[in-house]
Parts: sequence; C-alpha cells; structure tokens
Amino acid sequence: MKLIRFGEKGSERAGIVGDEGQYLDVSSIVPDWTGDTLHESVFAEIRAKDQAHFNEVEPGTRIGAPVGNVGKVVGVALTYGKHAEEADQEVPKEPMFMIISRTAINGPFDDVIIPRGGTELDWEVELGVVIGKGGNYIPMETAHEHIAGYCVANDVSERQFQLERGSQWTKGKSADTLKPLGPWLVTRDAVPNANNLDISIQVSGITRQDSNTSDMMYTTAELVSRISAYIRWEAGDVMITGTPPGVGYGMKPPQYLKPGDILEPTIEGLGAQRNRVVAYSE
Repeated sequence: MKLIRFGEKGSERAGIVGDEGQYLDVSSIVPDWTGDTLHESVFAEIRAKDQAHFNEVEPGTRIGAPVGNVGKVVGVALTYGKHAEEADQEVPKEPMFMIISRTAINGPFDDVIIPRGGTELDWEVELGVVIGKGGNYIPMETAHEHIAGYCVANDVSERQFQLERGSQWTKGKSADTLKPLGPWLVTRDAVPNANNLDISIQVSGITRQDSNTSDMMYTTAELVSRISAYIRWEAGDVMITGTPPGVGYGMKPPQYLKPGDILEPTIEGLGAQRNRVVAYSE
C-alpha cells in the first residue's frame, strides 16, 4: 500500500494511493500517518474497505511528507563506497550516522529554500526508511519487522555549513526545507527487496546520480539493527540511508544549486519528487 499525507503544511491528513493511481482520503479511519498509526491493523482496516468508500483528494491539493510528527531523522553517511571515494573520505568500518532536525522535513513538491548565508547547496538522493516499531539492541534477524515502509528522500546539504563551519554535518543538513520526503510511503510488504532498487536524480533535466540500492554496503535491516546499539528507535522515526556517487561536491570543479534549479529524485517503485530551489528571503 502507498500512504500519502495531503493538505497545508502542519494540517495534513491521511490518504492512500488507490488502485487506479488516484489519491484517496482515508482520514475517516485514521486522521494522520504518524508513529501511532503506522500499524498493520490500521492498514488491514483500510484494505478491507471498498475504495469507493473513500473520497478522492481534490486535484491540486498539496502533498506533504508521508509521515508526520516525526521524532527524529537519522542520516547515514558514506554507505556507497564510490560516494566515499568522490568525497575523499575513507569507507567507514561501521555505519556512520548523524541526527538531523525534524524541522528540515519538507513535502515532495515544495520549494527547497537556500538557507540564509548558504553558498554551496548540494543534492543527495537517498532511500528513506520509516520506523514502525521502536526499540534498541534490535537483532539483525528481526530488524525488518521494525520497518513500516520506504520512501524517496533528498538529503539536500549546505556544504559550506557542513564542512567549513566546525565540520559538524548536522549544521549543513538541518535548515528548513532541506529534507523532502515522499511522495508516498510504500509499506514494507509492497517492497520485495529495498536493497535492489534503481535510484537516480535529475538536476534541471541533467541526470547527476544513477545507481542501485544494491550498491549500499549495508542492508536496511542491518542499518536499523546496528544503529539501535547507539540510539533507541521510536515509531515514526525516519532514517535516510546514504547517497550514491554524483553529488555536486564531488564534481571537478564542484557544482552547487542555484535559484531556479529543479530537483527530481526518483526511486524504483517509490515514486518521484519535484522541488524548485529558491533563494532565502526574510
């Protein structure tokens, strides 16, 4: 099942993608998709209904990030060896991760705003994982059971903040609008193998990243398990799992985003985003 959230930012309601590709309002059953509602029992109740029971979402309605009330966003770094190489970084011996502010979460078609003082805004298409069941010290064998579903993520990063202002990666990744998610959250049962999906991004019509999640050094279950040794997962948390090669920082010379650029990340079976880059204004 493909889950969506629709409505103005901060007032989104729960929906699904219907069998004919239409957006359906399921808020009569579940008000919003959050850690409290991402449960198989809720999914089963919706599946049991004839889709004619649900009203279609008005065309042109804003689509938000597919999960709300997120507790934390965990970004995993350098999971694709070739990206580590282009960034002139050593491949880490175990998952390297950071906490990103949840206030950076953005809708899949909303504008991405260059943060005030930003000069080196970069793109990073990533596989997003939404946690459905929390816990720590999660065994690898059962870690997949803690995943509610998967989505497209774009880990938009301000490299000057990230690398030149104290080398604190959270600084470069947490400004408002820098984490578009969606358009859908595809439930785990509908993704046979999250570690074998084509993943790419076009920037203003030019393909910049083109890979497959099979190139990741860790499976999604392994990341959930190993990171749970350091932090407790909570239902509704979001993990973004690292980016393949092809970011602007790795180009020679580096190329960064400017106002008017269009970001179009795509992951096989998970949909595509389209975000316009705009300048910061007071």
